[in-house]
Amino acid sequence: MSSSDIFIGETIGTAILILLGGGVCAAVTLKASKSRNAGWLAIAFGWGFAVMTAVYISAPLSGAHLNPAVTVGIAFKDGRWNDVPVYLAGQFLGAMIGATLVWAAYYGQFHAHLTDREIVGGPGAQKTSAAKAVEAREKGAGPVLGVFSTGPEVRNAAQNLTTEIIGTFVLLLAVLTQGLNGEGNGLGTLGGLITALVVVSIGLSLGGPTGYAINPARDLGPRVVHALLPLPNKGGSDWTYAWVPVVGPLIGGAAAAGVYNLAFA
Repeated sequence: MSSSDIFIGETIGTAILILLGGGVCAAVTLKASKSRNAGWLAIAFGWGFAVMTAVYISAPLSGAHLNPAVTVGIAFKDGRWNDVPVYLAGQFLGAMIGATLVWAAYYGQFHAHLTDREIVGGPGAQKTSAAKAVEAREKGAGPVLGVFSTGPEVRNAAQNLTTEIIGTFVLLLAVLTQGLNGEGNGLGTLGGLITALVVVSIGLSLGGPTGYAINPARDLGPRVVHALLPLPNKGGSDWTYAWVPVVGPLIGGAAAAGVYNLAFA
């Protein structure tokens, strides 16, 4: 694979991943959406199908890493680091493009949601909703940040980091043992389906505490877009938490590669 193929494949694939994954979060969250309150099951399967779609689109070009933790895990596995910067650049750019496309697709819903006093507080708001809005601002997370990036239900840095490490460890161990293509440098045809189902499983089993980023680009790229978008009453981007879904998955990916080299290689 050439550097241009890798960059283009990762940019397109990660953009599709975030468009569909962030899209299901928007569908479930935003007040004027037909899918509002569809629940965690919809989110878990939505992200799994997003992974599957993105993998099959980008695999012919780049091997469909779509995740810096996957790229780092594979690099640790085989000791080849030359293409890592190209993969990471495509992934972060693609994540930002995908998040921007979610905003474009749900433009009217974002504005309806963020100008609703029951959502953002202010005159005419219900007391409970206003209190929730104030609490969200105090934590640094605006009322639609969850469409773009993850956040913990219980804010404990050590536990949140551990949860992300464990979830990403499971993902990478599955990728390395079952999902790689014949060359071992990306996801294969069957590996894309396996990985998608593993992502659904992680979401259902381990996603509750932090929202299971398990992918630094998936969280950081859209968080940057949230900070830049001209959304009314959007609130903060919770930068005090932003390091957790970046560092945790990278540690989990490296740990999975170490276990793979010890036990399976």
